[in-house]
Amino acid sequence: MLITLSIIILILFHLIILISLKKLFFEQENKNSEVKISAGYVRISIVIAAKNEVNNIKTILEYLTKLDYEAENFEVIFVDDHSTDNTRDEIQKSISRLDNFRLISLLESEEGGKRNALAKGIESSRYKFILITDADCIPEQKWLIAFSKKFTKGFDFLFGIAPFNQNNSFINKIACFENLRSSILTLLFVGIGSPYSAAARNFGFTKGAFEKVKGYSNTKQTLSGDDDLLLREAVKNNLKIGSVTEKGSFVFSKTKQTLKEYLNQRARHTQSSAYYLPKHKLLLSIWHLSNLFSLLSIVLMLLNPFWGLLFAFKLLVDILIVKINDRKFGYDFNLSEIIILQILYELFLIVHFINSRFTKVKWK
Repeated sequence: MLITLSIIILILFHLIILISLKKLFFEQENKNSEVKISAGYVRISIVIAAKNEVNNIKTILEYLTKLDYEAENFEVIFVDDHSTDNTRDEIQKSISRLDNFRLISLLESEEGGKRNALAKGIESSRYKFILITDADCIPEQKWLIAFSKKFTKGFDFLFGIAPFNQNNSFINKIACFENLRSSILTLLFVGIGSPYSAAARNFGFTKGAFEKVKGYSNTKQTLSGDDDLLLREAVKNNLKIGSVTEKGSFVFSKTKQTLKEYLNQRARHTQSSAYYLPKHKLLLSIWHLSNLFSLLSIVLMLLNPFWGLLFAFKLLVDILIVKINDRKFGYDFNLSEIIILQILYELFLIVHFINSRFTKVKWK
């Protein structure tokens, strides 16, 4: 009876995922896919906090200048956060002939940190629609168009898909798979009207909404979480929150290269989850515990062989979810990778939770 009940619950969970993704993902791919900017598109300020990013400036500038958006309709604001390398000089030199790009810097007397850098950039922005990303990211060509189309529908906060560049290293595969599963879960919660997470690499809001939630002033419980905790404040203020999932609107970035860097990054992100709203913590706890129970049900086979059905069913539906959706999120995993990475993903959730309680993090 318990085995049957567990399988039914698992089926319901994954049906909700499939229905939500069907509703949300590429919801407009067959409608108005090629709308001209002149058709009501908004002016946008892109704000990028940069600290010791000299090696990434040329790359992000290359992609920002290729955005499919008229230059007079957007601006890019780099905010130097007390860099100790040549980041500031590199930006200044690279944007000297770009009229819609500018550089500002945190003063020596001003407190550093990503939140403070972003806040200063947002404060100095000319336009009421804001997008933020990181200096080591690569936005796709339709990035601004996709966000603009959603902003015109009255959304206060928007977040997009932010995949990692996929390669064959072990750390990269784990990070990419975790990103995929997290992105699917994030969109699931949007589908049930309860958004809880966003990637600051692909995040937008109106200036008025940012001011309504008092900027980053209520998000300083952790060093990280400038994205998730800002979204939390938007939920608390009943603001209109949506997702941007159209093709060509993704923002890519690199994964960490070593296990230590990867674990530190995940610990930083996991620390923020302790400050989610109670309803989100409850729902996420139920979700993750049910998945861990399903995974570890293979151990219960020692007591009753039928517990293997729950394990097998969970693995099957996970494979289907990933294969149906991985390319939509910018990834491509083969069958053996999915099986191994799905098991590692569940186990690493425990590792990240424990690690987050003992790791001290910093903004570069």
